[in-house]
Amino acid sequence: MAGRSAIGLDIGTSGVRAAELSFGKGQITLEKFGQVALPEGAVRDGEVVDPDAVAAAIKQLWAHTKFSSKKVVLGVANQKVIVRQVDLPWMPVDELKKSLAFQVQDFVPMPVEQAVLDFHPLEEVTGDNGSQLLRGLLVAASREMVLASIEAVQKAGLTATMVDLTSFAVIRSLADPDHLGMGAPVEALVDVGARVTNIVIHQGGVPRFVRILLMGGQDVTDAVAERMGVPQAQAEAMKQQLGIGVAAEGMDAQAAGRVVEAVGSSFVDEIRGSLDYYLASSGSSPISRLVLTGGGARLGGLAQRLGVMTRVPVEIGTPMHSLKVGQTGLSPEQIAFVEPLAAVPVGLALGAAS
Repeated sequence: MAGRSAIGLDIGTSGVRAAELSFGKGQITLEKFGQVALPEGAVRDGEVVDPDAVAAAIKQLWAHTKFSSKKVVLGVANQKVIVRQVDLPWMPVDELKKSLAFQVQDFVPMPVEQAVLDFHPLEEVTGDNGSQLLRGLLVAASREMVLASIEAVQKAGLTATMVDLTSFAVIRSLADPDHLGMGAPVEALVDVGARVTNIVIHQGGVPRFVRILLMGGQDVTDAVAERMGVPQAQAEAMKQQLGIGVAAEGMDAQAAGRVVEAVGSSFVDEIRGSLDYYLASSGSSPISRLVLTGGGARLGGLAQRLGVMTRVPVEIGTPMHSLKVGQTGLSPEQIAFVEPLAAVPVGLALGAAS
C-alpha cells in the first residue's frame, strides 16, 4: 500500500460502514470499503444506544473487510449536535479555541461542561461598534453522546483518533475546493441516511450552513409497512419499486404509492425549508446546484422532485470520482452500488489528511 492511510468509520442508524484510503504522491486510493447491518434499535436517530451491539457489528466489519489498521476517524450527526454561525471577539484561533467554553455559553442549549466544542472560522467582520470579530461555525456536541460512540469503537478493539462532524465529511468527499480564489459557486449537499439527513451548504469547500434533519429513507419504509400492514422487507421493496410521483397499477400499489408520495413530499419540504432559511438569513449568493447522496438518495423520483421544488439543478453525488480504486475485492458494479453510501466514510478518512 503506497504512502500513509486512514480509515473513516460511519456508524449509521441501519449499519456501520468504513472506507480505507491511502495517500500517495498526487493520488488518493480507495483500498477497502465494507458495511455491516445493525440490529434494530442499536443506533437511534444517529445516536449509539447499545454499544455492545454496535461493537459486534464493527468487529464483523473488520473481520470481513480486512482493514489494515485499528485506528479510525469517527463521525457524529444527530439531534445532540448543534451547528450555528456565531460572531466572536477576534483573537488568534488557537487562543479562541482554548477559551471557547467561556465565549459561547449563550449560544449553546446545553451546559458547556457537558459539551464537546469546536469552532471553524469563516471570515473576519466588523461589529456595529467598530470592533473586530471572527465569524465562524460553532459546533457543540453532547459529550455523553460522543463517548457512547467512542465506547462502541473501543469495545470493538479499535481506537478513534479523531471525532468529526459528519456534515464536514460530506463536504470533503463531494466539494471541489476553491484553490484559486475565483469565487466558487454556492452548493447544497444533501446526504440522506436511514434516519438522519445532513444538509450542508458550502462555497468552495468552506461550510456556510449545516442542518441535521431526523428524517431519512427508513421513515418512508416505516410508513408503507404501517399503513399497508406488510413486513419491513416487503415495504422497502415496494418503496424502491414505486418511488415518488410514479403512477402505479393495482389497488395495493396505488395505496402504497400514495404513502410514498405523502412522506416523500414532506421530506422534500423539510429540505427546501432548510435551503430557504439559509438564503433568507444569509443574504448570500443563490444556490447553484444541489448534490444528493446517501443510501436514502436511491428513492426513485427524489432527485427530480427536489429539482422541481427548489428550482435548483440536482445531481447525484460521486464521492469516489477523484479516487483511484485499489484492490478492494469489489467489482465495478458493486463499487457503483455502494458509492452513494461512501460519502461519509470517505470524507472522514480524507479528514485525517487535512
